[in-house]
Amino acid sequence: MLLDAAREAAAEAVGCRADELVFTSSGTRAVHSGIAGTLAGRRRVGRHLIVSAVEHSSVLHSADAHEAEGGTVTQVAVDRAGAVAVASYADALRPDTALACLQSANHEVGTEQPVAAVAEVCREAGVPLLVDAAQSLGWGPVGGDWSLLTASAHKWGGPSGVGLLVVRKGVRFAAQGPVDERESGRAAGFENIPAIVAAAASLRAVRAEAAQEAVRLRELTDRIRARVPRLVPDVEVVGDPVRRLPGVVTFSCLYVDGEALLHEMDRAGFSVSSGSSCTSSTLTPSHVLKAMGVLSEGNVRVSLPAGTPAEDVERFLDVLPGAVAAVREKLGAPTPSTAVEEEALVVDALGKRCPVPVIELAKVIGEVPVGGTVRVLSDDEAARLDIPAWCAMREQEYVGEEPAERGSAYVVRRLS
Repeated sequence: MLLDAAREAAAEAVGCRADELVFTSSGTRAVHSGIAGTLAGRRRVGRHLIVSAVEHSSVLHSADAHEAEGGTVTQVAVDRAGAVAVASYADALRPDTALACLQSANHEVGTEQPVAAVAEVCREAGVPLLVDAAQSLGWGPVGGDWSLLTASAHKWGGPSGVGLLVVRKGVRFAAQGPVDERESGRAAGFENIPAIVAAAASLRAVRAEAAQEAVRLRELTDRIRARVPRLVPDVEVVGDPVRRLPGVVTFSCLYVDGEALLHEMDRAGFSVSSGSSCTSSTLTPSHVLKAMGVLSEGNVRVSLPAGTPAEDVERFLDVLPGAVAAVREKLGAPTPSTAVEEEALVVDALGKRCPVPVIELAKVIGEVPVGGTVRVLSDDEAARLDIPAWCAMREQEYVGEEPAERGSAYVVRRLS
């Protein structure tokens, strides 16, 4: 009875039928089971899988396993805000596409994805869409005509060790591995009843206050997004400024080691993250930031849980500048005053179309001392892609994009 009641409550929160939802041992297990079961169930259609470049590692690991077993994978790129284009998913669909995957919101930068629009494109093509809703489900149901959904209770403040897998009626699904009679044969083993009941109760509780709390946390993250660049020199705040989760804000600091900055903030009483959130224990460079083409060094990810007082945010903003300055000093980084004195060489490529901005950059890079920078002014949209690509090919550092009076300024640092 407890299990049935928890399933009904979770299904109501998701917006699905109770007999479409099963509980798993984790959100990762839900993702692995959902992807493997759908690919197996639609094997006759084909073995093509679509994922975005910024998915959680559980999705990307499933894609790697599928590819290793002979399947094909298309990874859809994102823009600098971390969002996919609906047209990119439409272009990736093929007659042999068995499944498409798209997260509802990014776990590192908070950017929300156009799930409903992508789901519609997939539905028209007869392809099921699996949505990883781990980050967003606590804030509200996922809209759109999606086919499968996964989530993890600890993301909305529930207990660890409980995941959700929803498989809509009509989706061809074949559970993989040994199965038993529990959870419709989709999650073997005895259910953790106390944890499942707590997961459903906590989801209902956070949903009851989600709308009001979202407004409050969004104001706090807006405060961080606006003030950090003014308080700390050479910082890039990443992620969509509008279409994003309420309590997540991410920025990267030039000339800063991420791990060292974490230690400085920890000593001040703040627990923040760096590197990829999928592999935070190793502090590996974030695949999300890499896919977005933004600065990844000195990365800081701040997550504000429900109930975070405004006073804590103010104290964080007071502590951060000193912590960043301390790390930069230890690393022997240039001071802001030095950076101001060493003016960057400016290349005016306004009004010129691709590939001229890149050509102009290549002409002058040799005139810049090692460690110096070039600011390429361009109003050509292609420059946003071409200049970072040129830096990668020529082993120069693409620092990032800055606003300019016209177009944008693309900053490149000479490394050799």
